[in-house]
Amino acid sequence: MSNKENHIDFLKLKKNLKKDFTKLKLVKIALLGDFSTQILHQALKGYGFELNLDFSIYEPGFNQIEQEILSENSGLYQFKPDFVIISYSAQKLYSGFCKVDQDARHNFADNHLEFAQSLIEAIAGRLSCPIIYSNFVEINDYVFGNYGNKQQSSFLYQIRKLNFKLMELAVGCNQLFINDVSSISNRFGQDYSLNARLFLSSELVFSFEFFAQIAKNITDIISPHIGFVRKCLILDLDNTLWGGEIGDDGLNKIQIGDIASGKAFHHVQLWAKELKERGVILAICSKNTESVAKEPFLSHPDMVLKLEDITVFIANWNSKAENIKLIQSILNIGFDSMVFIDDNPYERGLVKFALPEVCVPELPADPADYADYLKSINLFEIASYSKEDSERTSLYQDETKRVLQKLESKSETEYLINLNMVCTVNQVDSFNIPRVAQLLQRANQFNLRTIRYSEEELVKISNSGEYIPLCFLLKDSFGDYGLIASVILRKIHDSLFIDTWAMSCRILKRGMEEFIVNHIVSIAKVMGYHKIIGEFIPTAKNGIVKELYPGLKFKHENGKWVLNIKDNTPLTTFVQTT
Repeated sequence: MSNKENHIDFLKLKKNLKKDFTKLKLVKIALLGDFSTQILHQALKGYGFELNLDFSIYEPGFNQIEQEILSENSGLYQFKPDFVIISYSAQKLYSGFCKVDQDARHNFADNHLEFAQSLIEAIAGRLSCPIIYSNFVEINDYVFGNYGNKQQSSFLYQIRKLNFKLMELAVGCNQLFINDVSSISNRFGQDYSLNARLFLSSELVFSFEFFAQIAKNITDIISPHIGFVRKCLILDLDNTLWGGEIGDDGLNKIQIGDIASGKAFHHVQLWAKELKERGVILAICSKNTESVAKEPFLSHPDMVLKLEDITVFIANWNSKAENIKLIQSILNIGFDSMVFIDDNPYERGLVKFALPEVCVPELPADPADYADYLKSINLFEIASYSKEDSERTSLYQDETKRVLQKLESKSETEYLINLNMVCTVNQVDSFNIPRVAQLLQRANQFNLRTIRYSEEELVKISNSGEYIPLCFLLKDSFGDYGLIASVILRKIHDSLFIDTWAMSCRILKRGMEEFIVNHIVSIAKVMGYHKIIGEFIPTAKNGIVKELYPGLKFKHENGKWVLNIKDNTPLTTFVQTT
């Protein structure tokens, strides 16, 4: 596959700057670089428009990184960004490297890492937002030739060591994320990414088109922090997961396995399997007879994917758009969290037209390029990872069983009773903070105020006497849902204000809403509060909870929703407490 298929047109991004941003979601970004950053600024702003985001960008004077970060009265801290981007250039790093003696060069990476850590700690002490730190293009001066890979005083050795050390630093700092400029440059090549003439004439360290690629990568990092998370991969079968048509060719003649033309499809399956292990939900959407479509999963020895890897398996002769709607109804997730992969341009076009929110990549013409292309476009970016993510397939398989039982039940009440739901309520603490932060990042539909606290902010909240941060874990007769809701209560005079209420859509209308309100009321009574105050802040995605508070007996007063404790009677729920 050529890099042209991954081309992002900088001129198109620049034209976006003339368009109307007024109705787009505002995201504040501070852009700090030791090079001229105006082209990156333009590319970021333009790429944000492609995703319906209005990037408001603070860009200080040239090469002002340290001054902005270390001065507590700088424009950086007055701007109060949602994200801070720090970019040092490999070219200037090399200039500094050349100025030190041979002994100092052995510690060059360690010294820069220590310097970088001091900057990150300074920001973290004043801001709770994510910090995106760019790593370095692997410039090789060839002073040592290939021996530079063995020579610790070579620039190549030190820059590779520095990139690795930055990853290690990010592992230990939840606030820090790496903008992997090195990997992007390796993928496209330095002839594409670097432009010596531009650097010498105007301090632009990359080509215009490479700045566009970096803008995409930065936006990829930002997206899950503001609730844009894809979590379901829907796969076609014939000529997508294997070569040929199972209905016509039969089990023995489809192309799959680690030899000959089957390799291309083998690699696609490996990619999908790794995504499933990471927590992405896999679904099948195929025009086929179900028993025939399942045969390779059950009987072909070279299949990487097995039926137990698939959460929802839909094979029939209905339109794929209708079947994707069925998958969405079973999983109860947004269409914008789905990716549909199909080799057939006609089928892709129909799904794009009928379900524009679903991501439908345009596959290359040659199946040999499928896997590399799908990996390169980074469809499933995340901001955090927990053990529960790796168990997501089993969680959603349990959910499918619940849906089937609901269809078989005589009434909604019978269904809810038979679920035998049991909820455990915990305080938000160091153990569950990563999962709570992840829930707040991902919850879009059931999110009353859509406040997305970072892990660092949740630590401060949990240690503050001003808040009561809670999380809710649920089990039923089919299995363990895990942590499904978080409520953060803020103490205000004689009232408890529901600062945050986010919940997984998987358990909508099963009595958890009523259970949570009953629990908040019990806390208020014990602590002597007279009112519970809620607020609904509408977004493009949380319309399903617009009528939540009135449905839970809250009264509308002065723009807020109020529940008076003395007038309250417990709400009916079939959820029990441990």
